[in-house]
Amino acid sequence: MWQLHQFPLCPFSRKLRLLMGEKAVAYELVRENPWEARDAFWQLNPAGRTPVLHDPARRVTLCDSQAICEFFEETVERVPMISGNAMQRAEIRRLTALFDENFYHDVTEPALHEKMKKRLVLRQPPDGQVLRQMGRLLHGHLDYIDWLVDTRQWLAGPQLSLADLTCAAHLSVVDYLGAVDWRGHEQAQGWYMVMKSRPSFRPLLSEKMDGLPPPREYASLDL
Repeated sequence: MWQLHQFPLCPFSRKLRLLMGEKAVAYELVRENPWEARDAFWQLNPAGRTPVLHDPARRVTLCDSQAICEFFEETVERVPMISGNAMQRAEIRRLTALFDENFYHDVTEPALHEKMKKRLVLRQPPDGQVLRQMGRLLHGHLDYIDWLVDTRQWLAGPQLSLADLTCAAHLSVVDYLGAVDWRGHEQAQGWYMVMKSRPSFRPLLSEKMDGLPPPREYASLDL
């Protein structure tokens, strides 16, 4: 069985877990805190980042969430997440990169640093100015998600895709940290509630980060 090295609030690990859940690919979780820089983990991935997918029996190791997702797209035919014609597949990849790069840089990364790493690792208070700037940028991203939801059945087109999984993964981390203000973003919130209701999402909602409990409404499917 695959071993998935990850930590609960890694958005890239969550993206991969959602895809593996949708495709019914079995795996077991291995807790890995990248900031601990364990030698054994760096031997698996010299970049020192999660997720890492490892099969000891076959001596196979896969790194980078996008590369692993593409691997499963090529090797598991059921429930394709990068589908359609060439233009549609390009749009899925464009939005996936937008959320993994822009959204992560603007929102997920500062939220994790200020609300998780400073509390659990650095033992420092969060910087209010950084969080306010993150909130402003988050509203801009939610505006764009609102538009996507208004104009398409799913974020990238007529079918659920890797773009939806990626966006939901990042939002779920920020939501866990209590940093999402949904006011004025009913379309994005409604789409996110649909994503939270999917069976592939349930393991994420039940997993907790030690010493950092989520807000009460995090696991609710009605808010």
